[in-house]
Amino acid sequence: MHLNNLIEDRTEQETASEEVISRYICTANHGFAPYAQEELRRLFGAVKSTLLLPGEIFLATLQAKPEEVAGLLAQQPPIFLRHIQPVQFQDEGSMEALQRLATYLSRRSELEGVKVALHVRKSADCFWEQSPGELREWLQGELQNLEAEFTVQEPAWVISVYATQDALYAGVSRPEDNLSSWNGGAIRFRKEDGQISRAKFKLMEAEKEFSIPFANFRNAVDIGASPGGWTSFLLERGIKVTAVDPALMHASLRNAPGLKVLRKNAGDVKFKDHEFDLFVCDMSWSPKLMAKLVTSQLHSLAPGGTAIVTVKLMHKKPLALIKELIAMFESERMQIQRAKQLFHNRDEITLYMIKY
Repeated sequence: MHLNNLIEDRTEQETASEEVISRYICTANHGFAPYAQEELRRLFGAVKSTLLLPGEIFLATLQAKPEEVAGLLAQQPPIFLRHIQPVQFQDEGSMEALQRLATYLSRRSELEGVKVALHVRKSADCFWEQSPGELREWLQGELQNLEAEFTVQEPAWVISVYATQDALYAGVSRPEDNLSSWNGGAIRFRKEDGQISRAKFKLMEAEKEFSIPFANFRNAVDIGASPGGWTSFLLERGIKVTAVDPALMHASLRNAPGLKVLRKNAGDVKFKDHEFDLFVCDMSWSPKLMAKLVTSQLHSLAPGGTAIVTVKLMHKKPLALIKELIAMFESERMQIQRAKQLFHNRDEITLYMIKY
């Protein structure tokens, strides 16, 4: 017997006596899936999980309706859970199952004639041996009867497909209900000629993920700036930057207009009160020492100013550590807008804060 349509619009089929559940393919940065699972447990109680890619991707069963899941995740955005996709269709891993998936999707009336993004991911040992892009093209060809406009920009709906060696999972959702509009939450940037470091990608992703209005800032300080990946990003946005680091900045920045370099330890620098409207720090340092240093300098940030700080996770209990550090920043009149492990974060998270 096929597993075809094991879960197909279950909320419409359930009876009063049945347990309400929702199922999702969940993704975190490599090694952080256990913390994403813990976040779900704290929000929804018991969570049944099956690992699909150790440390990174798992199938979660939640005792809540899809609209409840979306609402609670919007109210309390997770830190480590990067992306979710609903599982409304599950089948065996085979070409026949793909044909059944195409039939199922072709009957989803909400997809007819609208903008649709088709996100396809696969495991390394997947039954589909070609690339995810080729599977996406195959599915688009099978769904021509929908007359949908397949796009990556501002879709009305997202079709998410995850294929493994012996299983095929799929679901349809609004992009805002997936935690990220990018496939698997993986936002990728092309490295530019002359780019100083990939650290720049963290600010680029934060700009998109948190909708940070960098064009509105005029005067920034970059603590621990060397070699200058974040400084270069801010200069490109037309912001004046004071870069603080005892190490040398990249040669391309040494005569950059709008840049002031202080070759000192940040703890030895004296700033005026309310001197900056943007404060950034991306230091590979002990998280508690970093927080102590940053909070000692936050007097230089004007009320209404923004701070963007990365926190290195060097402890075995990151959720407890993050809670402690957030309390430190809040005691300095910083309002936490978001705390999230971005795709371009490694063993760290990014804090986006505004001073009040």
